[in-house]
Amino acid sequence: MAGLLGGDPSLLRRINSAVVLRALRDAEPSCSLTDLARVTGLSRPTVEGVLDGLARAGLVAETDAAEPGGARRLGRPARRFRFRGESGVVLGVEVGPRRLSAVLADLTGRRLGSLAREVSVRATAEERLAGALEVAGGLLREHAVEPGMLRAVGVGSPGIVGAEGTVRLCTALPGWTGLRLGELLRAEFGCQVLVENDANAAVLAERWSGAAVGADDVVMVLAGLSPGAGSLIGGRLHRGHGGAAGEIGALHLLGRQVEPERLLSTSGEPLDPLDEQAVAAVFARAAEGDAGATRAVERFVERLVHDVTALVLALDPELVVIGGWAAGLDGVVEPLRRELARYCLRTPRVVASALGGAAVATGALRLALDRVEEELFAVEEVSSR
Repeated sequence: MAGLLGGDPSLLRRINSAVVLRALRDAEPSCSLTDLARVTGLSRPTVEGVLDGLARAGLVAETDAAEPGGARRLGRPARRFRFRGESGVVLGVEVGPRRLSAVLADLTGRRLGSLAREVSVRATAEERLAGALEVAGGLLREHAVEPGMLRAVGVGSPGIVGAEGTVRLCTALPGWTGLRLGELLRAEFGCQVLVENDANAAVLAERWSGAAVGADDVVMVLAGLSPGAGSLIGGRLHRGHGGAAGEIGALHLLGRQVEPERLLSTSGEPLDPLDEQAVAAVFARAAEGDAGATRAVERFVERLVHDVTALVLALDPELVVIGGWAAGLDGVVEPLRRELARYCLRTPRVVASALGGAAVATGALRLALDRVEEELFAVEEVSSR
């Protein structure tokens, strides 16, 4: 910015375009020319000129002159405009141990559809990646997304993810460590691809449209047998220096070396198969009073308390959201809330995820939408659109 002069006409045009476009996006479904001038503080002729340029770029359209509610004024009708959310789409993708899913939205964030399929925990990296592309491609075809309309893709994946989209470490998915996931998917989709840890994506989703709306300091726990957590501090995602913040699944090594397969075992033998159905069955038996199942659930809650307490003591969040497959199982949230009160200096609110299994893909969608909005409303980018 040091090289730009205050009177540079191109800079002023870019600033004005960004201001008008953001105001129009926030004023859905439409806004009059007069109101746009008032909201932006720009003159009416300036706003008209900006709108003409945005219309040529395909981002703005003039609408019917009817007033909100269907009324019409006598005399010359007011010109009204709307942001063309349909001018592009964004995609959110979850690549999980047992689930591949995708959700599609326009540039306003309005959901257009979703698609999901199961995948084997033993699937190779190639099989899992091909399955994710199949799900995403099927969703794009279902909604007739034309080439060039896909503006950005967000991806939620287990593991420690580098800024460039490479999975630095992942123990949950075979062959996933070292995978250049961002690079591979950019080549397939032909647009920007942002890869994020699944728990980080989930906490963004809950703040956007889930249980954490309006909260700035949030811990989101994907509560499985090896849990992970995403954290917002002051409304901003905390990834840590190397992207490893929230990897609380490793805390069991600190004196609690119970293997995940044995944690919810009711027989002393490893839980096999180790899947959601088997775990749900243990919780159901505990609810019916089965002594062995009750002890297994107590061990699970004890582990969860141990893991979550470490984050709560370190971060002092306003809210803890419990998601993952455990969110829908009876007996998790309330015992966790009760136990945290015993160990924490200040007990946060503890709630179940409002998005359930859709949290990771929804957060990935939010990542993609954030990137597009940065470009649409950034002064440096508007002049080229």
